[in-house]
Amino acid sequence: MKTDSIFYRLFQEFPSIFFELIGNSPQTAEGYKFSSIEIKQTAFRIDGVFLPTQDEENPIYFVEVQFQTDTEIYSRLISEICLYLRQNQPKNSWRGVVIYPNRSLDTADIKNYSEFFTSQRISRIYLNELGEIASLPVGIATMKLVVDDEDTAIISARQLIDRTQQEINIEQQRRQLLELIETILVYKFPIMSREEIEGMFGLSDLKQTRVYQEGKQEGKQEGKQEGAREEKLRMIPLLLRLGLSFEETAKELGLSLEEVLQEKQKQPPSQDA
Repeated sequence: MKTDSIFYRLFQEFPSIFFELIGNSPQTAEGYKFSSIEIKQTAFRIDGVFLPTQDEENPIYFVEVQFQTDTEIYSRLISEICLYLRQNQPKNSWRGVVIYPNRSLDTADIKNYSEFFTSQRISRIYLNELGEIASLPVGIATMKLVVDDEDTAIISARQLIDRTQQEINIEQQRRQLLELIETILVYKFPIMSREEIEGMFGLSDLKQTRVYQEGKQEGKQEGKQEGAREEKLRMIPLLLRLGLSFEETAKELGLSLEEVLQEKQKQPPSQDA
């Protein structure tokens, strides 16, 4: 799932959800502007930054959404933050928030940065530990929908759609939130047709929006790429039996040597005497 764009859109359209997530009042968002910031003269880009619009007492919030294992995330995040502080010299204090789908992906060593975590300067949030969707505020529940498995997501999405229609009184916010739920569903169920999604989730007014089309296309492309890779992996034992070396097999199939070696290790031992 293309989580970066989903969370960027979520925080941009509903900044109050972020402040609810970290335990602050949703109204705190009124004093902030959300954006993604590239650090000058470096290859660093911070996923998202909530910059105070006026009050110098409010901290800057640096946000990282991490959906894969990264053993260097904390060294990189702290480096990015320090470079930003050096280049911009803000008067405000700062906080860092790292959002994981689950605790198992949080594998980076923090021993050299423990003070940042002890002081709560940097905090970590695990979406799958937020609780049941039915008991969460609608915005946070929408965020948790991203990490639900498909079976759970079907039930949760139906509940969220009903709650959004009942609880969100501002028409524009209600429409934006429903479209965001639709986007998450498109990425979660890329092989389903528009009619199937409409029927399953009661979204009779699901629109052919740009994000819908992009989501469907990306899901199909990912499926094609995965199928092509699986076919290459199936060819590895054959090419090796034909006498090609590991290096030659990797080059022939357009794979890395590590992928070839890993696939070879999965194969049962030869029965030849």
